[in-house]
Amino acid sequence: MAVFWARTCILVALQAGVLVEVVQASVEKDLSPECRAFLYMGTPPLGLENHSLRRICQRYNGKPRFVTLYDTIAHVPVYSAYTFKRSDGERRVDVPWMFEPQLSTISDTGEMQTFPRGYMHQNFEDSQAVLEDYENAVSYGRGLLNPDEHQADPDDKAATYTLTNVVPQVREFNIGPWKEQEHVIRRRLNNYCRGNAYVVTGITTSGHMIRRHNIDRVAIPTYMWSAYCCINYDHNAPYEERYKFPAFAHYGLNERENNQILEISVKKMEEFLKGSTFVDKNFQVFVDDCVPPPSALP
Repeated sequence: MAVFWARTCILVALQAGVLVEVVQASVEKDLSPECRAFLYMGTPPLGLENHSLRRICQRYNGKPRFVTLYDTIAHVPVYSAYTFKRSDGERRVDVPWMFEPQLSTISDTGEMQTFPRGYMHQNFEDSQAVLEDYENAVSYGRGLLNPDEHQADPDDKAATYTLTNVVPQVREFNIGPWKEQEHVIRRRLNNYCRGNAYVVTGITTSGHMIRRHNIDRVAIPTYMWSAYCCINYDHNAPYEERYKFPAFAHYGLNERENNQILEISVKKMEEFLKGSTFVDKNFQVFVDDCVPPPSALP
């Protein structure tokens, strides 16, 4: 587990001659201002910048919806970053699964697209997961890093159903502790966050993969982690909730058992990830760990 993206880095280096970096529209080397709006202080998490990954501004129905850092070798998102919207928790139903065309081809569209029927060219599967990768993975469900229940607008909910926002989650963990923690965060931010809440949810891996046709296809997360930042919050909230502002974090083991969620400070979670994964020593989820500037203090 001590090697996070080492496998990715080696494979990217080996395939550097054939991988094509697409720097336009929704797959962006430098995020546009409208996409940086989903990030606290307009800044992506630090310490994951040197791993030949792809930043995706996830666009749907004419608008950007959230940001993802995607691994085109492991075929999973490293993290998705989004702004929380007050929500009743209802799920969007009957949404077809989508993909990111610009990870595979130089496409005119900057929006996620519904999976086409029939044969797909091999370069499509080379750079991202496809529905067939999950068909026989009976132990795993499609876990959303940006969950639809943390969004309110129907289009924002629909946009979460792209495989570039999905990782393999053990089913018991997906529908059990992790789902309950998503409810906890939704209720907390609904009740006590008064301004924008920035959320980053990501994974660690240890080399285990979902295989298809005897080929390693999709990295299986070892840990799931998430952190939020809300500078403008209710200072009259009960202490048991108030001390979890302006920022807090949690993580859990992606297993059938021993998968309880641990809530901790963002700083402690960063230290855990530095010791458990291949991230830079300067790894930081939020600028200054979401410590509010003096002008924002009561």
